[in-house]
Formats: sequence, structure tokens, C-alpha cells
Amino acid sequence: MSKAKKVIEEAKEINNPEIDLVDKGISSLDEIPGLFSLENITRLTLSHNKLQVVPAGLANLINLEILNLANNHIEELPVSLSSLPKLRILNVSLNRLYTLPRGFGAFPVLEILDVTYNNLKETTLPGNFYMMESLRALYLGDNDFEYLPPEIGNLKNLQILSMRENDLIEVPRELGQLSRLRELHLQGNRLVVLPPEIGSLELASNKSVLRLEGNFWVPPIEDQLKLGPSHVLDYLRSETYRVLYSRHMSAKPPPPAQTLDKSKKASRMR
Repeated sequence: MSKAKKVIEEAKEINNPEIDLVDKGISSLDEIPGLFSLENITRLTLSHNKLQVVPAGLANLINLEILNLANNHIEELPVSLSSLPKLRILNVSLNRLYTLPRGFGAFPVLEILDVTYNNLKETTLPGNFYMMESLRALYLGDNDFEYLPPEIGNLKNLQILSMRENDLIEVPRELGQLSRLRELHLQGNRLVVLPPEIGSLELASNKSVLRLEGNFWVPPIEDQLKLGPSHVLDYLRSETYRVLYSRHMSAKPPPPAQTLDKSKKASRMR
């Protein structure tokens, strides 16, 4: 009996709601008969395997609250995934996703979504992506985003937004509407200016995180960043900066060139 089958058999015997199948060499969920019939499961961990396909049948696990598919070879997710009524945490980081399925934003209670280190960009997200108002943490780092759409402002409950190591050349004013945001990671992008509205966010306290390094900031932002993130926020609120920002956006200078060669990323390997 394979290690994975053994885990399933033991779970059935003791009615265990948490299934741990980390690093079991699984390349297909067909290798685990009976998995989709375990409707009592609340947590399923399948990270560090070799999965390429996520079957639509996973949506049969209607009590699932936490699903971890990190560090596999997954290239697409099933449409059915967003019908899981109780799913709160979904981790599909470190995979090979270029798109997310139609209707992906329909998760009714999703609170944490981690799609770090894939190949996603603004044009490959479904139209309802920014309608997940229950989201508290959104991890989009190490992808290929150049823009964030104004609809990001819909995510009123967001406390953590990570966009590090993308290709961002602009972020929208609507980011300033996320009044609950306490962590904003924008390091390692191609940003030159920030909307003044970001200055209104509560990101200066000891419990907050604002990461801005590794961008192409205009000299006044760069100078303030050397003094610390709170100085940047103060500067963004100034009339001096509002004028600078307005002039910059009107002039529409070409964005900084891409400096990272992403062709060697593990998420692009076939």
C-alpha cells in the first residue's frame, strides 16, 4: 500500500478531518482512491508533490476549510473549486499557473489566498477576482503583474496585500480605500511614484509593514525612504507631493525597463 493510501485508510478508521499528504511523491490524485468521498475533511495538505492536474471532484469535499496545494506542477485549477462553501484558506503558491479559472472570485468565505510564485498577470485573472470581499490576505508576489486594477478597492476587509517581485509600473488610487490594510509589500517592482491616497493608510505603526525597496522611485520618495516608511507616508500626504504626482501622471514618462529575467523561473519549467 502506498504511503498516501495508508494515510487515507487511517483517516477513515478514526474519522480524522485533517489529511496530511505532504511530500508523498503524488503525481495524480487518481493514486488516492476514496479521497473525494471523505466529506468530513476540513483540512487537506498536498504540498510538495508532483501534481499537474487538480480534478473537479475536489469540490465534493464540501466541508473543506483549508486547502494547501503549494509547490506542485499545477498549470490550471478547476472551475468547481470556487464552489467550496466553507473554504477559508487556499494556498496554490509555487506552481505553474498562467491563468485562474472563470468565476474564480465566487468563493463565498475565502479569507486567505496565496498564489505567490506563479505566472499570473492582470490580463489573466477572471472578471470577478476582486469581488472576494471576505479576503483578509492576498499574496500575489513573484508573478508578472504590471498593473493593479481600480477594483482592488472592493476588497474592503484586506489586511495584507503582497505584490512583491512583480513588474508593477503603477498602482491605483483605489488602494487608498483599503482602510484595514496593515501590510503592503511593493518591493522589487518598477514603480516610480505612488498615489497620494496611500498616505492615508495606517501603515506607520510598529505593528504595520510597508515595504518599498527595490523600485525606481523619484528622488524625493527615495530620500524619504532612507529615513523610513513613515516618512514616505508623511511625504505622500503633502501638497508638494500632490503637485509632483499630478505632473508625473500628466507627463506619462515611459516606465523603467524590466531588469529581471524570469525565463529561468521554476514556474516556467515544463
